[in-house]
Amino acid sequence: MNTPIDPYLRMALNNAWANQTFYGACAALSDEAFCAPRPGFFDSLQATLDHIYEVDLYYVDALEAGGRGRSVYARDPIMTATALAQAQAEVDARLVAFCRALTPETLAAMRDTERRDEMAQERVDALLLHLFQHQVHHRGQAHVQLKHAGVAPPQLDDFHLDFGRVPTAAALLP
Repeated sequence: MNTPIDPYLRMALNNAWANQTFYGACAALSDEAFCAPRPGFFDSLQATLDHIYEVDLYYVDALEAGGRGRSVYARDPIMTATALAQAQAEVDARLVAFCRALTPETLAAMRDTERRDEMAQERVDALLLHLFQHQVHHRGQAHVQLKHAGVAPPQLDDFHLDFGRVPTAAALLP
């Protein structure tokens, strides 16, 4: 891979794989344990993962043609790991599709984003980088919460390098 698009697609694929892998570990939890109070920026594993999903929705909506992040404003939290895993997989697929269709021109294009009191314009490449950083940041917090719940967090950083790459990650790469 040698195009300016490749790192963005790889990060979108990594994100989808990491979410699927992480939700696989969450399957060991009851709904009560998933929603139980845990230490962290958000007060439960459910709240942390729902926040990741909500922000993904916001930015994917902003990135897609005509979107400005409106999809999150009237949304109720998703309270079970099973339902949240399905919803996250759907938005992950949208992000992967968006990144597969990227061009250098699209990366440099501007997108409107609705903020609390104003509209802001951001470059597509900056929005993508921010979104990937946000996902990794909060998934790290969710790791701690999962361990607090008594479930061993899965290894999620063996995606990009050939050495040690897990087979499920390798299968996703172009």
